[in-house]
Amino acid sequence: MHAASNDTSPFTILLVDDEEDIRELLGMLLSDLGYLVRTAENGKTALDSFREQRPDIVLTDIKMPVMNGIELLRALKAEDDDVEVIMISGHGDMKLAIESLKYRAADFITKPIDDDILAISLEKVTEKLRLKRQVRNYTEHLERLVEEKTARVIELERQTAAEQIVDGLTSAMSIISEDVDESGLFNELPCFISIHSSDLKIVTANGLFEKRFGDLVGQSSRTVYSHFSGQGSCPAYEAIATKTGGRGSATLIGEDGTEFPAVVYTAPIKGHDGKVSLILEVAVDISEVNRLQKELTFAQRKYQHLFNQVPCYITLQDRDMRIVEANEHFMRDFGFDRGRTCHQAYKNRDAICEECPVQKTFADGERHQRETVVTSKSGEQYNILVWTAPVYNESGEIEHVLEVSTNITTIRKLQDQLTSLGIMLGSMSHGVKGLLTALDGGVYRVDSGLKKGDPERVEKGWKVVKHRLGHMKKMVMDILYYTKSREMELQETTLGTFADDLAAIVEAKADQHGIAFIKNFNQKDTRFVADTGALSSALVNFAENAVDACTFDRSKEEHCVRFKVHADETTVHFEITDNGTGMDDDTRENMFTLFFSSKGANGTGIGLFISNQIIERHYGTITVDSTVGKGTHFHVCLPVSQPETGSANDAITG
Repeated sequence: MHAASNDTSPFTILLVDDEEDIRELLGMLLSDLGYLVRTAENGKTALDSFREQRPDIVLTDIKMPVMNGIELLRALKAEDDDVEVIMISGHGDMKLAIESLKYRAADFITKPIDDDILAISLEKVTEKLRLKRQVRNYTEHLERLVEEKTARVIELERQTAAEQIVDGLTSAMSIISEDVDESGLFNELPCFISIHSSDLKIVTANGLFEKRFGDLVGQSSRTVYSHFSGQGSCPAYEAIATKTGGRGSATLIGEDGTEFPAVVYTAPIKGHDGKVSLILEVAVDISEVNRLQKELTFAQRKYQHLFNQVPCYITLQDRDMRIVEANEHFMRDFGFDRGRTCHQAYKNRDAICEECPVQKTFADGERHQRETVVTSKSGEQYNILVWTAPVYNESGEIEHVLEVSTNITTIRKLQDQLTSLGIMLGSMSHGVKGLLTALDGGVYRVDSGLKKGDPERVEKGWKVVKHRLGHMKKMVMDILYYTKSREMELQETTLGTFADDLAAIVEAKADQHGIAFIKNFNQKDTRFVADTGALSSALVNFAENAVDACTFDRSKEEHCVRFKVHADETTVHFEITDNGTGMDDDTRENMFTLFFSSKGANGTGIGLFISNQIIERHYGTITVDSTVGKGTHFHVCLPVSQPETGSANDAITG
């Protein structure tokens, strides 16, 4: 169960590590950073502690006895999917990092722990927790506001009911008017009651009438009215003239000269001869009703303004998940057709989402929270944090559920980028370590060959050094493309010139490995617009992968890479075909995913990811056909001209 907390209360961290020294040192660091710290020596003890008193964050080692960190992560997520868990490993194992993120760990940190990296990771998690707190507090405030305005509506309905009661009372008074003074009821009624003669004189009145207007017995019936001082049709006169009762609005004047609005009811009292002898007049002061109506109107406008201006998506849904109300922010991004369901608006699907928080709130009356991905009417995908709360009717039954959703796409992208950067740095550190070791070996061979006068040994060592330096250069260039942000530098060039320059880069590598490089260039004079530097690096990545696929293939004696270029009126085409190792379905589907590489230690997993981004920013497409053991075919299509807005203004960023 979540502990109650406000926006400024410190966060609690459960620190899990089987080494007492690490628990003590990390505990001191976390306390200095302002966190409340509890510790556990293994996963089982941590799970028991979590169940007893839920912390905000769990910081756990992976390698531990009894229950390891991955098992603890899975158990914690099964208990509470919202818990934030940061994983610690001394091994820098990419598989452990991926497995941790698979079970929705907030971050992955390697030992030895850098204080700054830990602080940044915790700040990222606490920012998300603060956002959850703010949304929860806002939802509670909105619930109170709805309750207050509902109470106002009920009060106004009671006032209207009072008017209807007076209607019935008027008819009853016409029957009992002769006996009303003797019963005492006449003076106790909460309205102004008076009886008038057929010559428009006030015959008698109740106590409330006399208190407000003074003793007016014998005075003209028009005395209390603001607009009937002379000859005219006051309510009493109308009742005598028409011989029927009536209901109307009028302005009355109190004894102190104060005017106020009223609803006036009249009923004629007939004598034995059938003529109207008396008029019963009942007036109700509606100034309080008018005041309440104005206050309610103002409150409704204020509530509607608040409803529309908050930077969240707000909807009110019924038990069938139909949206009955929505604020302007929601309507702008998702549209609003009254009666459309939540899952149709957010997900463009007909089936209700699994683990729907609105359904949960209808079921148990509790508030629920969930993070999910939705699609706007323009096709953009947003990460949103959803909170739900019940809305009750006057019978205490849940009639609707209020859903408040906050767009956290920017925060999620930042978190993902920071996580990716952390994984990349861990992966690169291992790669660089391997390259440096290989370089040391190559340098040793060169030095040894030089000392012994062994040219063959020198040549072998120098090949190792050149190969590893080339690999290191590619790794550094991939990292630079991933981390560097720059504007697209569009320029016009000819297809032939661009293709010749690109082929010259790759052909040398192909020749070095004894691989035939076959060129087929058509429509070489076609002019097209592109960022030639970025586009060249992207296509070189595809071509060098083709060369590598041939180099790694041991099943054939001869290999070749074919580079074909051609164009039509609107599109330029680049086709790269090899007869190398080919790819299976899993490799082909994941080849453009960040940090995915089929080359093991020889690949960074960044190159094809960047190449794909560059083609997309040129509004291009990539088609890949591949068969294991036969080879791969890349087909890149780019428009001849780029839009005036869009790609030219987009930054090439990892």
